[in-house]
Amino acid sequence: MRIITWNCNMAFRKKAAFIVKQKPDLLIVPECEHPDKLIFGANTPKPTDTLWFGTNQHNGIGIFSYGQFRLRLIETHNPDLKMIIPIAVTGGQYDFTLYAIWANNPADPDGTYVEQVWKAIHYYDSHLTKGHTVLAGDFNSNTIWDRKYRAGNHSNVVKYLEERGIVSSYHLHHKQVQGKEKHPTLYMYRHKDKPYHIDYCFVSAAMAAKLQSVKIGTYRTWIRHSDHVPVIVTFDV
Repeated sequence: MRIITWNCNMAFRKKAAFIVKQKPDLLIVPECEHPDKLIFGANTPKPTDTLWFGTNQHNGIGIFSYGQFRLRLIETHNPDLKMIIPIAVTGGQYDFTLYAIWANNPADPDGTYVEQVWKAIHYYDSHLTKGHTVLAGDFNSNTIWDRKYRAGNHSNVVKYLEERGIVSSYHLHHKQVQGKEKHPTLYMYRHKDKPYHIDYCFVSAAMAAKLQSVKIGTYRTWIRHSDHVPVIVTFDV
């Protein structure tokens, strides 16, 4: 089973063919246009199920299944937490809950980016440890930007999740320390000399035990398509 998250930097319809070559079973795409605008080429595999959320039809978050998985918005969804979307993923090797993330809410005076994730993991706290759980997407955050006196910083998000048995698949697999990642997922303004790691796939313990590989796309391959590179997580199931 393969989960991929990739911020496509808009115009996903023109870029889908490239990411689908990575054979995702489940694909999370921040900065994705509305499905009505997703007219794919004849040779581009079409998703078997799709969910999309956003207020701007050119720039939301898309979640796509390319196999047996079926996607359903969970009733507990709090639309004030943008964009943190709880989704029931069923029909595959096993069911799990996905929190598809594009941490981006300019209208929130308490915090635009990782603060949205902080609020969400508290709001959905009682559900985080029920069965298999995945939080994947663009968190717009890294430990290097922690604000010392703000509770909702990246390090505290990581700690809160770890206390619930949910860990970053990349850091686990590659034995990396938060804030000292060797593999960037963002090249700001597409500049190679401005690398940051801000895209993640956190998984609960049972899924972490089945982790096979975590690959991060390279600058050379992906920069023509987006300022982000994909995070590709494969499980032995």
